[in-house]
Amino acid sequence: MNQTLSWQELKSPVQYVKGIGPSRAKTLAKAGVNTCLDLLYYFPRTYQDRTQFSLIPFLKDGEVATVKARVVSVQETKPRPGLHLLKVIISDGRGRAEAVWFNQPFLKKQFASGQEVIFSGRVSRRFGPIQFSNPDWEILDEDKDPLHTGRIVPIYPLSGNLTQRAFRRKMKDIIDAYAPKVPEFLPPSFLAKFGLMPLNMALTQVHFPESQDYLKEARKRFIYEELFLLQLGFALRWKEKKTKGGISFKTEGPLTEKFLKSLPFKLTEGQAQALEEIKKDMRSPRPMNRLLQGEVGSGKTVIACYAMLVAVQNGYQAALMAPTEILAGQHFMVLEELLKDFSINLALITSGMRKNQREEMRGALKEGKIDIAVGTHALLQEEVSFKRLGLAVIDEQHRFGVMQRKILKEKGLSPDVLVLTATPIPRSLALTIYGDFDISTIRGLPVGRQPITTYLVNTSRAKDVYNFVRREIAKGRQAYIVCPLIGSEEDENLAAQAALKLKEGLEKEVFPDLHLGLLHGRMSHQEKEEVMRLFKDNQIQVLVSTSVIEVGIDVPNATVMVIWNAERFGLAQLHQLRGRVGRGSHKSYCILLADPKNEDALKRLDVMVRTNDGFLISAEDLKIRGPGEFFGLEQHGAPELKVTDLFSPETQKYLEDCREQAFFYAEEGQGLFRKFPLLSAMMEERFPFNSQFAEVG
Repeated sequence: MNQTLSWQELKSPVQYVKGIGPSRAKTLAKAGVNTCLDLLYYFPRTYQDRTQFSLIPFLKDGEVATVKARVVSVQETKPRPGLHLLKVIISDGRGRAEAVWFNQPFLKKQFASGQEVIFSGRVSRRFGPIQFSNPDWEILDEDKDPLHTGRIVPIYPLSGNLTQRAFRRKMKDIIDAYAPKVPEFLPPSFLAKFGLMPLNMALTQVHFPESQDYLKEARKRFIYEELFLLQLGFALRWKEKKTKGGISFKTEGPLTEKFLKSLPFKLTEGQAQALEEIKKDMRSPRPMNRLLQGEVGSGKTVIACYAMLVAVQNGYQAALMAPTEILAGQHFMVLEELLKDFSINLALITSGMRKNQREEMRGALKEGKIDIAVGTHALLQEEVSFKRLGLAVIDEQHRFGVMQRKILKEKGLSPDVLVLTATPIPRSLALTIYGDFDISTIRGLPVGRQPITTYLVNTSRAKDVYNFVRREIAKGRQAYIVCPLIGSEEDENLAAQAALKLKEGLEKEVFPDLHLGLLHGRMSHQEKEEVMRLFKDNQIQVLVSTSVIEVGIDVPNATVMVIWNAERFGLAQLHQLRGRVGRGSHKSYCILLADPKNEDALKRLDVMVRTNDGFLISAEDLKIRGPGEFFGLEQHGAPELKVTDLFSPETQKYLEDCREQAFFYAEEGQGLFRKFPLLSAMMEERFPFNSQFAEVG
């Protein structure tokens, strides 16, 4: 008899696993369990330690406790029609208690006087006798270990008609039958280096741990496994990219020298360091793959502009892709200002352009007459082609789908890629999402940038807030008022209507003597540009807007940001909106008008009031929402970590260990998979690098 399961057996449909069948398989499929391997890796979501027995007389009301006792008697009554009450009287020799079940008459046949039983559940002492209501129970059998109590008990993430008790029994049978036959796929030297459990033992202990120590070691094995598989994929892709022929740019030249001299400020230490890292990458004959992260206003665009000039002065084109038309437009305006004294041909390409305009731009781009193209998803259209694309800059990468980034990159022959994000993230998450990117981080803000004082104010005090706005305007300053999110963020029609209604109300009842402007996503690019020009020139004193202003807008004279119903916005979005003020020499304020109804909303707003630090805000946001929601991971093809807790203190060490080993093993290339054929299969199974996610970057 074959003692090792083949890959085909591990990948066989779950319905053919003994004890599952078609009905349970349908329920499990909703939880993503489709194969035998999925079932083995369907780990408990938590555990209850039911190994410590309490004495009945010392039980406390409301506590969850476990007792070992003998059945004294079994009683059933029907207090009223439709209600069946089953009582099992138990004694541990020190005292008596009742285990009570409602409308479960079939349980009566399970118990008999004199049986030794373990009960676990919540204790009630409010009505005289000590009671366990609907407890878990296990009848002790000398030939069997207890499964549902008297041990560390697994609690599975179940839905539908599956019950913990029934599923736990099925899983025990499955683990006993299959776990000893599951082949190890990690290299023995990797297991030995970190003292990791072999796979079959880890599977047994993660499902039905013998002790807390065994459980800890089993979970450690699966965390290392998960991170190693992920980082090995990154390492192999990194190796492949680094062996590809790229463009070796000359990074110093007349354009870049003139650019640095033209800046009205000196680069910060963080900017200078990031620039040196990018220059080193661009000089290399291998394609650059770098993430540049820094919070709102840290100067990422200036660094990206330098990189684009490097491409241009070497005879190549550059592209900058942004997720929204208004952000693309703002990037275009910023680049126009930075390069106004340069003979650089800039173009803005968006889907909102007129057809003849768009066709003219495409022709110029194909002929190489455009040096730097700024655009939205319109850059990805099949009709858009570059004569010689040398650098692709992608802003706010996590807001694009994976294939979209791949399409832009393929419009050139191994162009350098620079990704920008104003959502700084902890290193552990950065290496999880961008494992095959080199990472540069700009910490700190440019000289002269003002800290912003943030207040949380109940919406009932909106009148006081508007009086404060008026006082700031009397000093010559300007203000933003952001209307609340209506429906989904994508519903621009509703958002535009809400913004228009808010503006009209403010003009009529609050600021009839002031000049108000309106900005929303349904306006044309030309209309948006005109509104922003008037606001920059202080011909508009109060700009009423939807959240389209969250990035890219720079008006130094604006000192107040009022955000209506701030509890509806995410932390990153609130921080981006706040970053529109504090850009000049005047004291600036952000006022969050909100009525938070739940704890998460209150936590977000409290973080905003406490700190201006984008890195801290990002970390708190990640804690509150979790990585999946934080980055929209499923939508954008990033990996799902089933076991690893990114906030656990040891995660960073485990990650660094796995990354180092992954890059070490990647040097063996295909030889590694010839030695360990299941390693490749498991890597593809957990993190399908040949699918969309393989093409990030």
